Amino acid sequence: MTQPASTTDATFAALESEVRRAAAQLASAEAVENFRLDWLGRKQGRLKRLSESLLASAAIEEKKQIGQRFNALKTLVEAELETALERTRGSLWSDQSLRRERIDVTLPGTRRQIGAEHPITRTMNELVAIFAALGYSVGVGPQVETDYYNFESMNFPPGHPARDTQDTLVVAGQQRRAPRDRLLLRTHTSPVQMRTMEQQPPPVRIVIPGKVHRNDAADATHSPVFHQVEGLCVDKGITFSDLKGTLDHAMKALFGSSVRTRFFPSFFPFTEPSADVQISCIFCVGKGCRRCKQSGWIELLGCGMVDPAVFAFAAEKQPAYDPRLISGFAFGMGVERIAMMKYGIREIGQFYSGDMRFLEQFA
Repeated sequence: MTQPASTTDATFAALESEVRRAAAQLASAEAVENFRLDWLGRKQGRLKRLSESLLASAAIEEKKQIGQRFNALKTLVEAELETALERTRGSLWSDQSLRRERIDVTLPGTRRQIGAEHPITRTMNELVAIFAALGYSVGVGPQVETDYYNFESMNFPPGHPARDTQDTLVVAGQQRRAPRDRLLLRTHTSPVQMRTMEQQPPPVRIVIPGKVHRNDAADATHSPVFHQVEGLCVDKGITFSDLKGTLDHAMKALFGSSVRTRFFPSFFPFTEPSADVQISCIFCVGKGCRRCKQSGWIELLGCGMVDPAVFAFAAEKQPAYDPRLISGFAFGMGVERIAMMKYGIREIGQFYSGDMRFLEQFA
């Protein structure tokens, strides 16, 4: 049964009046939410029930007018709801307990501490920068190496007694591999020298920083994991004088212009002739102290002219490495040892302890 037009108008007018009156009394977020659910709820909202009762029973010719009034009522409810939301949001700041929690955007923010390089990283970067200024590029390679690149190509043939001095950590379960293909943790960064020569004809000037591994017992000056910086220079006419001049310049750049260097004969399988390099003690200026064992000198690194046998391995892939036409030198030093000298550190384990009290000294 349909309602007369006057009755429908009166019904919607009463509902609109009720909406305005109820919305004007909303004073909290909870009241606003209840108002929304009461009128716009999808299951039990009053507008849903009104739509079902009026539109379902209205005659076809009346549905248009009722639909227009219904839409006007719904628009009114939504507008009043939006107004109430804005009003209640503003009133929240009047609550003193919430006002105390406001964020003052004019206050300076929390300043995050700026990190600093680890002393090993800093020392390694200093060394690389010194040789970069001399025209050396940086070479990198894998830490898990084959026996061939770590030993054989560096003139450590199988059974060579020099292999025993490096206490190698070998990857297990490789009995089926050929001996030269078996994997190990590299004991020096020298394999990068061979990998570079295989990929690049001379001239070559590279410096190689990196982590190496040896089965050493940990003590005040030894660690099974440590870092090296090695260098390789190959070209026509390279002599031992070039090697001495390069390393003397590097030590002066690292420790100061007053530092002196001297070279003593030594042995390394991949260089011939080979030498140990000593610098004048930076603690007593060569006068003799406990740290230099009263000698006035500290042994710091090893070096030498590249052995022709090493060039022969490189020549298998790069014929330009003919020892009759080119020559070169190589050197290597332990980063931890240099860092301990520069910063007066007596226990190598402090580098790896992660103790912030120690590391903050370098910030």
